[in-house]
This record gives sequence, structure tokens and C-alpha cells, in this order.
Amino acid sequence: MTPSAPTSAAAALPPGMTVLERGWLSANNIVFAADAGAPADDPQDGGAAVVDTGYVSHAGQTVLLVEQTLAGQPLARILNTHLHSDHCGGNAALQAHWPQARTYAAPGQAEFVRDWNPAALSYTPTGQECPRFALTGVLQPGTSVRLSGRDWQIHAAPGHDPHSIILFEPASRTLISADALWENGFGVVFPEIEGMSAFDEVAATLDVIEGLAPLTIVPGHGGVFTGVAAALDTARRRLDGFVRAPERHALYAAKVLLKYRLLDWQRIRTTDLLAWLAATPYFGMLHARYFSAQSAQDWARTLVQALVQSGAARYEEAGEGEWILNA
Repeated sequence: MTPSAPTSAAAALPPGMTVLERGWLSANNIVFAADAGAPADDPQDGGAAVVDTGYVSHAGQTVLLVEQTLAGQPLARILNTHLHSDHCGGNAALQAHWPQARTYAAPGQAEFVRDWNPAALSYTPTGQECPRFALTGVLQPGTSVRLSGRDWQIHAAPGHDPHSIILFEPASRTLISADALWENGFGVVFPEIEGMSAFDEVAATLDVIEGLAPLTIVPGHGGVFTGVAAALDTARRRLDGFVRAPERHALYAAKVLLKYRLLDWQRIRTTDLLAWLAATPYFGMLHARYFSAQSAQDWARTLVQALVQSGAARYEEAGEGEWILNA
């Protein structure tokens, strides 16, 4: 995968900042060059950095892209807006390539990283993968982090993930929004899958973003954009629909999680896919809470069929049986 060419919105980013748009399997990587005016060992500037590192399947490519972007500068810091697998799956590969790099993540799950608890970190429940990585410290909301000579404010952004943060640079009014706001919505509200109310937190985070009044937004997925008011309006309308009918969010979450794995697999036997659905905890939670009128197996088949009908997947008959292909 080759990152998309810079858009006019990306051209307005602060100096030293490069956005590598990765698609949907891997979150965007935001690379910051070291501040040319600061000594290499300046603890306040901290050297070159990358925010979010994509999914493990793309880890080798992430290393190459970051290395090319830094053009000889060593990577000094790895920052994660949150610890979903598509945002930190490249951490281990980057740490292996640049052993001196320090790694920081949103607070709340540091102990699970240090003890490496893939269930608490969401990797087991989602049926996703993330290689173990080391953690240096946390990105504490209410403080700031210096990137390419500018101070970026750290704000809590719960909702999609209880521990997520967003980063805001007030001089240029640039926001790294992670999955709290995309141009056409926001990420799955994962606490809702586990039975915890979090739609109010999504609304509060959207209010925080509106209060910051960013001019340019770098989302976790998709291109850099400037239509902030329109994006907030779209997100709020989508959220209102989920609040009025939580089962809509549940179906959306199930389809997103399934499509995500198809993006990685590209092709899988139907029998293997159904077995994976049956073994993955989040699908069991969603079925039990919202779709128990159907048997688990019937619901799984209905879910796959819904992806096919939407054009997100397709069936293929082969000599050895039926396959599901990403589309």
C-alpha cells in the first residue's frame, strides 16, 4: 500500500509534520521531524516522532515509510492515541528497528501493556492481533507534548475508547482526532459492545473538539480535512441515530469488526469464517445483547450475507468449497 498523495488540506499542516494516509486496516501514521533548532538531546523537544503505527500486517511497511519520511533522522518517540490494534500494531517493529525510541500511550492501560494482557487490551475480544511492545510512559491529558518545535495539547477523548486522547496544536489549529472524529463519522463505540454506556462520552468529546475550533483535522482513518462543522454535524446525526436505536450501532459494530478482519485475510473459507465468528467474544456479546432472537449460527450467516449485499464482500465457489472474499 502506498500512502495517498498530500491533499490541499494536508499542505496546510505545520512544518515538520507529515501524514501517511494508510487506509482502514492500518490507522494513519503522523510523522514529526526533529526540531532543527533544538539540540538532538533536548529533552523538551524529544527528537523525531510518529503518532500511531498501524496494524501488525503492515508493520514492515510502516518501518520503511517512517524511515523514508525521516530521511536519515533517527526515530526518538512512538506515540499512541489509543491502544486499538490498528493504532499500535507497528510499535514492536519500530522498537526493533530503533531500539532507542521511547514509547508513550494514552493513560489507563499502561499496566495491561507492562503485564501484556491481550484480553484487557481488546485484542482477544475483537479477534485481532498485536505483537507485544514496551511502554516508556503515558500521554497525560491536561499536559502537552512537543513535536517538531511546537507544543501539542493532550486532551482526553473517551467514547470510541475510554482511554483515547486527541492532540491539538493551537497556533495552526491542527487537530489529530484519532477515531473520535472522521470526515464522515467516528469509530465504533467499543464500551457499548461490553454493555457500558458511552454514547454520552462520544457527545462530550465532540463538544470538546468543537470548543477547540480546529481548522484542519488529521483523522485516524481517511484523508486530512478542513470541513470541521460539516464533520461534527454528520457525527452528531449518526450518534443521535445510535442513541435512538442502539441495535443499529450493534449491527454497525459487528459489520465493521468482520470487514476489518476480511481486509487482513482478503480470502477465507466460509466454514473458517463462521468458526472465527463463533470463537470471537465481541460477536458473542453482540448476539446475546441484541440479536438473540436468531440462533448464533443463523445470525453469523446473516451478518456475512449483509456484507455481501452491501458490496463489502463476495462469495466464491472453489473446488474445495465456498469462500468469502474481501471486496
